[in-house]
This record gives sequence, C-alpha cells and structure tokens, in this order.
Amino acid sequence: MSTLSTPQQQAGILSFYDAPEHGPSMNAKAVIIAVIIFAIVILVFDHFAAVA
Repeated sequence: MSTLSTPQQQAGILSFYDAPEHGPSMNAKAVIIAVIIFAIVILVFDHFAAVA
C-alpha cells in the first residue's frame, strides 16, 4: 500500500513535526496552572503598586 505525499512533505517542511523530542515534556495541566498562578501574582503586584 503506497502512502500519499504532499509537496510540503517532499520538501521536508513537515519533517520538523516528526522529529523526536529531546526536551523535557510538560503536562498541559501543569502549564495552565503555572500560567494562572503567574497571572494572579502579576495582578497582586499591580494592585499593591497602584495603592502605594
């Protein structure tokens, strides 16, 4: 069975997405929680800066 190949695949453009991952993997929930905590910290600092 032959596979279909697009011009992008033939040019190697999509090979980036097929590359093996060597970096650290992170849980999506951990990233979302970290962003929410960071936003809360920024809002708290902004509030105290506006009061002072």
